[in-house]
Amino acid sequence: MSKLRIEPKIEKQLRNAKYGVHNHSAVQICTWTKKSLHNEGFCYKQKFYGIDTHRCMEFSPSAVFCGYNCIFCWRPMEFMRFRGMEADEADDPREIYERLLEERRKLLSGFPGDGKTDMKKHEESLKPNHFAISLSGEPTIYPKLPELVEFLKNLPETRSVFIVTNGQEPEMMAKLSKSPPTQLYLSVNAPNQMLFEMINRPSSENGWERFLRSLGIFSKMETRRILRLTMIRGMNMDPPYIKQYADLIQKANPHFIEVKAYMWIGFSRNRLRERNMPSHEDIRNFSKEIEKITGFKILDEKEDSRVVLLANEKEKIGKFIK
Repeated sequence: MSKLRIEPKIEKQLRNAKYGVHNHSAVQICTWTKKSLHNEGFCYKQKFYGIDTHRCMEFSPSAVFCGYNCIFCWRPMEFMRFRGMEADEADDPREIYERLLEERRKLLSGFPGDGKTDMKKHEESLKPNHFAISLSGEPTIYPKLPELVEFLKNLPETRSVFIVTNGQEPEMMAKLSKSPPTQLYLSVNAPNQMLFEMINRPSSENGWERFLRSLGIFSKMETRRILRLTMIRGMNMDPPYIKQYADLIQKANPHFIEVKAYMWIGFSRNRLRERNMPSHEDIRNFSKEIEKITGFKILDEKEDSRVVLLANEKEKIGKFIK
């Protein structure tokens, strides 16, 4: 079977948007990495968990493949396709890493000439020690994800590997239980099935059931477990939903919860309005309600990212990754 590749037209659009692309995978230099290289700020994950923002490699092994068509996604939906990925058409982990590392170095190559870059950080950035498997698409569609995690964890520079998943591939979640990343995020964008289908617009008819199955697997995984709640004002954060979120949190038993504001950026502006973007005060107030009903305690926040971190008091772990 021939290798899976992103369509040439879409690859061109991705490259024009400053992505590095190899076959079905992609990498990008995020805004916070750029800010860190200029000593102008850092990602909330550095404040919360101690990662090095300038040494973060954010990438996806399934860059344009996703089982959701979320209304809040900043990506253009015409990029996305829903399809499975067979092992014999998918690149091996080493090839993905080596080719995307090369693409990433190209994307970083212009920074020394801008007159603002911290050259020590730039030198360090060329050897990433944190891998965020998220970016675009749904990583659990990639059939060799456990092998990719193990490959990255065994690199000499690696401190941490994060995966962000929508929970639509419970079979892969079960496989990841045996080869877990340093930290696993499960996205919770809705407190009930009605809102789930309206906000996430899943390709699968049993998307809610698949999500709940993943939630159960997630609750037992022996790794750092994070629920990320993406909040959309006027849609999924009204007071009656607090108890429903609490029920999902109880089932998931995460170590931490990130309550994060939807940001009115990119192509999401064609689907939502600026008023749908919560303020940091909205996020803080919602987090206080979650705190009251779940027993999780507010631990930290980062106002410029509009995110609040809550910690599980019953299953405590250290905030920072060692």
